[in-house]
Amino acid sequence: MTHDVAAAQQRRDLDFARKGLLWALLSGVLWGFDGVMLGMILGSPLLSDPAMWLLAPATVAALSDVCGALCLLAGNAVGGRWKELLRTLRSRPARTVALGGLCGGPLGMTAYLLAIKFAGSAYVMPITALYPAVASVLARIFLKERIATRAWFGMFLCIAGAAAIGWVAPEGQAGPGFYLGVLLALVATLGWGAEGFLATSGMDLLDPVVALNVRQLVSGLTYLIVVLPLAGGYGLLRPLLTHPAGGAVAGVAVLTAISYVSWYRGLNMTGVSRAMAMNVTYSLWGIMFSALFTGLVLTANLTAGAALITVGMIMVVGDPRNMAQLRNVA
Repeated sequence: MTHDVAAAQQRRDLDFARKGLLWALLSGVLWGFDGVMLGMILGSPLLSDPAMWLLAPATVAALSDVCGALCLLAGNAVGGRWKELLRTLRSRPARTVALGGLCGGPLGMTAYLLAIKFAGSAYVMPITALYPAVASVLARIFLKERIATRAWFGMFLCIAGAAAIGWVAPEGQAGPGFYLGVLLALVATLGWGAEGFLATSGMDLLDPVVALNVRQLVSGLTYLIVVLPLAGGYGLLRPLLTHPAGGAVAGVAVLTAISYVSWYRGLNMTGVSRAMAMNVTYSLWGIMFSALFTGLVLTANLTAGAALITVGMIMVVGDPRNMAQLRNVA
């Protein structure tokens, strides 16, 4: 009887971990789609003025996070989690999740945008593709996740694949702000990696959907109160809200919220390293959606990068029989 109970428990844990992998994969699919859609939105006449190189993305990001926070508030209220949300806001784990939101939202995204301005995407994109490794190292140190040699090599392949996809030959010589741009790219990488680690450690005691609502509220308010004034003010908010692009941003914000919910559930259910390996496939999905919606021509480096990400993801996931050990990537 004891053996049967243990076997049933193992099957239940394995099913739980598998569902976590699917949630994390869904987050990557939606994040890739969101990136393509937001790129098309930012290319609209209202937002494409070169003088608004920072204000336009910051305004779109602020509107997206605020819309996402409101959607999650409505969902939590309908789902009967309103009191839990209020209670969570006063808890210590919520402060950990909020700190993760600041790292990944205003800090990470703002540093990323500035890095592209100073150093160009040719150097910035491969650097920021290192964020899963940052999260895994932090999880190894603080959450005691065991990461096998094979899994480390798989993460390296994922990173190499993302770098191959994002790499374009640099044009011209580095400007005076180039090294500052590289530094800011590293800041973005650390910010995104820290969010994955902090979100996982905070969600050990929180419902992932409630935790994400805290994250979106903190990030959205920080964009409105801090980032937008520093980026140039609120001049784009009203025009954007009355423009068709504003409705598109709101629609994408709903998908972004679902993507984040999926990511947070994946982090909570299957561990940082595996969830990150699934999420980083957004580069692959971004290529597919770009080819579908923008007429992107597939090149050798894109194909090679997609193959590396796929192989690396499989290596990180490891033996399905061991998935029940959620804190071990063995």
